[in-house]
Amino acid sequence: MKKILISILVLLVIISAISYFVAQQQKQKAKTSENEELVALGDSLTYGVGDKTGTGYVGDLQKLLSKNHEDPVTVHNYGIPGQQTDGLLQQLKKPEIQENVQEADYIIIFIGTNDLIKSNGGDLAKLYDERIEHGKADYEKNLKRIFSIIREKNPDAPVLYLGLYNPFPSSKEIEKVVGNWNETSKNIVSDYSKTKFIETNGLFDKKSDKYFSDALHPTEKGYKLITQKIIKEYDF
Repeated sequence: MKKILISILVLLVIISAISYFVAQQQKQKAKTSENEELVALGDSLTYGVGDKTGTGYVGDLQKLLSKNHEDPVTVHNYGIPGQQTDGLLQQLKKPEIQENVQEADYIIIFIGTNDLIKSNGGDLAKLYDERIEHGKADYEKNLKRIFSIIREKNPDAPVLYLGLYNPFPSSKEIEKVVGNWNETSKNIVSDYSKTKFIETNGLFDKKSDKYFSDALHPTEKGYKLITQKIIKEYDF
């Protein structure tokens, strides 16, 4: 009787081990056959304002990745025109976005332009150093929280953070401010694993209708420069 019980226990262990192995194989197979997912967060620059095709750099990136990957890449574009870092923090509380962030294979963030502009009073015609410094302090605090939330939800997906660019390349004053904010962003990004800062400043060396649709937003060609920069900086 004792031998029979031992035999049954051994058999159950073997069956359990086989079942676990099969389940893991099926899970791995299902994962490899799924579409890769990219979550894009940010403001009007992520949304694609200024691009008449309506795609922006996010749409361009989706096309390139889908073309070069075995399976299509699904993109969730959560860019909101006018959004600041405090707005993105609120957005990250939404269950749908939390779920997509958790399941994402790649995450891209392009935020901060509105923080800078609005902290200065709504435009960059004249710079107010004290206001800008106060705005940068809020931006820094919010950005740290944004990265913490994303890493809590998804510790593995690479996070690409696009730095600000100077929309008025001929202004040395604005160039200095943008550079300062980008240095702050770089320092924050470096504190988190699997994150990368991608420089966009300098892509537009002069103001022209070829690359700018208005005072701030790129044209289709302008967005393509951003897409090319992302592809050059990160090997998908």
